[in-house]
Amino acid sequence: MKAFPQAILVALLCAVALETETPRASEAVELLWPKGAPGAKDTTAESKPSLTIFPADEKKAMGTSVIICPGGGYDHLAIDKEGYQVAKWLNTLGVAAFVLKYRVSPYRHPIEMNDAKRAMRYVKANAKRFKIDPARIGIVGFSAGGHLASTVATHYDDGDAAAPDTIDRQGCKPYFQVLGYPVITMEGPYAHGGSRANLLGTSPIPEDLFYLSNEKQVTAKTPAAFLVHASDDPGVLVDNSLIYRDSLASHGVAAQTKFYSHGPHGFGLANGVAGAPDLPEIATWPGICATWMTERGYLSPSTAIAAPAAATMSTRPAKTRFDFLGRLRIRPAMVPVLPSP
Repeated sequence: MKAFPQAILVALLCAVALETETPRASEAVELLWPKGAPGAKDTTAESKPSLTIFPADEKKAMGTSVIICPGGGYDHLAIDKEGYQVAKWLNTLGVAAFVLKYRVSPYRHPIEMNDAKRAMRYVKANAKRFKIDPARIGIVGFSAGGHLASTVATHYDDGDAAAPDTIDRQGCKPYFQVLGYPVITMEGPYAHGGSRANLLGTSPIPEDLFYLSNEKQVTAKTPAAFLVHASDDPGVLVDNSLIYRDSLASHGVAAQTKFYSHGPHGFGLANGVAGAPDLPEIATWPGICATWMTERGYLSPSTAIAAPAAATMSTRPAKTRFDFLGRLRIRPAMVPVLPSP
């Protein structure tokens, strides 16, 4: 019998987990600024950025967590397809997830960036309560949410040590970044006009266009990235991912890409759930991403938390298992923790 490539095996595992496991309800929705967000125009729900919390099962928890930034062109949020569903998938890997509801148009830069940075600080400041490793918080984003995620990855800071708000004293650098069909640049022919107008207005100044063209803000300290995109994406040109990948590579930053020859924009997990199209080939990307995360040590138990998964993890090779319907299951082998990028 011909052996399956590892990426396909992992993809099958993810598909089975999403199909057969009953999703747990999120723990809570928490406001990033309980007393009101800076720059809020009113007191409506749209002006109250928040995190919806999807904790990992304690028996699987690796200590790794992510902030998820749904897309929507900085006009709205595809928060189910590119937020909640992605969080449930990451939970199957032992990763805690926090879906960010950030402010969009008529809000303008830097509101969106500040919401996302605050989310990173908030999760880090509450790491003990969330039972996660504060040094292993990544960021995930799709479309315009991919721009927001890459903005945090390239514009992070160390926090303000003198801030009266203890959350603002936290740094906001992500541990890694996963970007789905992301908007990256605000300049030139590859820019997504709708996202740019919603973020910067119809007459943006050149300095803002340069500052938020994230391929131009990469440094050697930018976190490692995984990017997925359809080569013929009609909404956000694949060149966005290409120029970001090349910029990361030129600075010595690890980046893995998965480009599909054909596919729509906004495919999410491509599994036919919550508005995502049912595209079996593209639906392999979560498994490929999981393999990348495993190889880089992001799915190994953190030594910074007392995770039950860390105590029960075996150093034996991966073993194949089948469920009662004959579908493939895999128990991952232990992978050594690699240094932070």
